[in-house]
Amino acid sequence: MTEGNTKQELTKQELQKEEKKSSVFAAFVRDMIARMTADRLIGPKIQNGEIRKNLVEPPWKCPACFHLTQIDLPQCKAELLSLAQNPSLSRVVLQLHGGGYIGAMRNKYRSFAGLYNEIGGGINVFTPDYRVAPENPYPAALEDALDAWQWLLQSGCQPGKIVVAGDSAGGGLALALCLYLKDHGMELPEGLILMSPWTDLTASGESYETNYTLDPLFGNTKESMIYNRDYVGEEDPRHPYISPLFGTYEGFPPMLIQVGSIEMLLSDSTMLAKKAKEAGVKVRLSIYEGMFHVFQMGELMLMESKKAWEEAGKFLRVLDRRREETLSVAEEENMYLP
Repeated sequence: MTEGNTKQELTKQELQKEEKKSSVFAAFVRDMIARMTADRLIGPKIQNGEIRKNLVEPPWKCPACFHLTQIDLPQCKAELLSLAQNPSLSRVVLQLHGGGYIGAMRNKYRSFAGLYNEIGGGINVFTPDYRVAPENPYPAALEDALDAWQWLLQSGCQPGKIVVAGDSAGGGLALALCLYLKDHGMELPEGLILMSPWTDLTASGESYETNYTLDPLFGNTKESMIYNRDYVGEEDPRHPYISPLFGTYEGFPPMLIQVGSIEMLLSDSTMLAKKAKEAGVKVRLSIYEGMFHVFQMGELMLMESKKAWEEAGKFLRVLDRRREETLSVAEEENMYLP
């Protein structure tokens, strides 16, 4: 064996050790989530969203490398994170935060905005703090997402240079926004990044049963926020703007869907991916083994979370090259392989 091969073997062994350590850490995080949700005092408040809804956080300190601009939309406020004080909105991620449609934006999504900026090579990130239930049920969130979209267009951003991203309820809202745009003959965004998207508020997928005892966040109870009807109100939960799984996807832009294998919402992603692919949409569905709901919140601390953000960065680069017509057919197809 040559010296070069020896070094390569050592590098592989070190990588395997790091992956093993990270997987152990991920298991520890899963166990901690499960322990917290099993606690009789705070567990129900975590699962039904009460803690998320009433969370009080200190003011977020914007890192010196960023500029954070407050924007007033017709019914809510929004934030634009950029590298320049007066940015050109040539490329934008429209981020729609999660929270079960009952939790407002929190500091974690400002951190997410920074990550999108980093993986997108300095891309601007626009995040509306849309209205939430029960005070503002459907269609309030969708109306605010549409207002955010219109603000970007009025500010000079082209639809084909906007990527809509969302996690959990925000992922479902991203899809609902695109379904609305499509239904009203409006141009669609360049792509979609969906992290554990909540696409089926009827909870009809098989994973609601098969992962019932495995999901550390929503499992072992029917009192969690995924069964909450505050956002649905008196509307039909099968309405595509509420449960976008029941929409039609012909003509949709490319999607990146990431989900954990032990989530009760796993089927929300797998069924969406199947339906979109059958409609001719380019879809990359990545199922992260042993991962929980929106594990990407681990940011760069969990190996699986880090890989998910790296994958999102690759997806953004593929979209860039696709738009600039510098991407080969083989390279593009490779992005959407399982």
